[in-house]
Amino acid sequence: MAYFRAAFCSFLLGIAISISCSSTFHIAEASRRGFSVELIHRDSPRSPFYDPKETPSQRLVNAFRRSVQRLGHFYPSAVESTDSPQTRVTNDGGEYLMKVSFGTPPFDIVAIADTGSDLIWSQCRPCTNCYKQDDPLFNPNSSTTYRDFTCRSKQCSYLDQSFCSSSNICQYQYQYGDQSYTNGNLAADTVTLGSTNGRPISFPKTIIGCGHDNSGTFDAKGSGIIGLGGGQLSLIRQLDSSISGKFSYCLVPLTSQSKNYSSKLNFGNNAVVSGNGVVSTPLSTGTPNTFYYLTLEAISVGDKKIPYRSSSSGSSDGNIIIDSGTTLTLIPQDFFSALSSEVDKVAGGKQTQDPNGVFQLCYTSDSQLNIPILTAHFKGADVKLNQGTIFIEAAEGVDCFAFIPTDISVGSIFGNLAQSNLLVGYDLQAMTLSFKPTDCTMV
Repeated sequence: MAYFRAAFCSFLLGIAISISCSSTFHIAEASRRGFSVELIHRDSPRSPFYDPKETPSQRLVNAFRRSVQRLGHFYPSAVESTDSPQTRVTNDGGEYLMKVSFGTPPFDIVAIADTGSDLIWSQCRPCTNCYKQDDPLFNPNSSTTYRDFTCRSKQCSYLDQSFCSSSNICQYQYQYGDQSYTNGNLAADTVTLGSTNGRPISFPKTIIGCGHDNSGTFDAKGSGIIGLGGGQLSLIRQLDSSISGKFSYCLVPLTSQSKNYSSKLNFGNNAVVSGNGVVSTPLSTGTPNTFYYLTLEAISVGDKKIPYRSSSSGSSDGNIIIDSGTTLTLIPQDFFSALSSEVDKVAGGKQTQDPNGVFQLCYTSDSQLNIPILTAHFKGADVKLNQGTIFIEAAEGVDCFAFIPTDISVGSIFGNLAQSNLLVGYDLQAMTLSFKPTDCTMV
């Protein structure tokens, strides 16, 4: 796999799916109808990562810090930034979890669903060196549909880092930026996804990683990672013929998580974004092809348009990554300075410091802020952002602008707060991404 994929694998899109295996869709039926699965934020009470002892404010602060941590998954130099909080980069920074099933009979696993990586993998028995996991490990010997790939198989050639075992089995190697790693067998097995209509859909002969040697900062409540990126080994690319390269999601605002709303991830025909208010922008190609790149041309504060620029990048194609696993939107320092200055002119509140050291533009909560209208101008698509997530309560009595600067010239990420209450649709065959204003609590 490409260097960036080998160095950072954690994301973006995490999903929790309830699976009932009493009956399943046939693939042909799923292809014709499309299907949807439920997305559950990692801080939702329905998530295994949920900590009832944390206050809502603590959960928000943790999510903000994960945004800073996650920048290192995409841009290695960001972890050495002196202008952003110095927190350890971890590999489980994705904001959503995904439950799927491996094998026949189906064996449920919980993993980070990640649009910033490709490989679908889980810890497997026997484990020569495994991190602590609360749930049982997947046993490939118990699955009648599990098959290892040989070293000369076409599938093994998809890996950029692999080696051959003494028994001619293709072995993958992933090394993450924080020195976490997973090594194991590249294999094929049936992967089953739950759908919102209660009927799971099974996809046979899906390429997976069976991790027998995994260590680092993985969370005990998770079993591995579900890659939803743009590379050949991702779940999206492997389902391409069944879903016609289409998937979409609608993310409820972070402040709605405590109300037990859920988001949706849609595939195939269910993922088509159409109707009034839809705007579309090209998906740009980039290196690695795992990530989803957009071209940001400007952001408007009311009627004041601020051209996207940084000290060296200009406004070239593919200058920002869209990532549902990053909470905040991260932009280069000089562009942030121009944007935040205009936001401050409109907001007109009493400035204060963020006690957690994450944000640069904050106000006291007793200020009567004028919330500005922000519009992101992507190539061919003007996207009005949800006003309810322009400012976030970063601490008691402190409201902060939900954008933060980076000190690298092309280190931009369009995060999930900015995507909330938008139906976001990916079409990997047409290479377009569409936005439609939507109340995601009603979807």
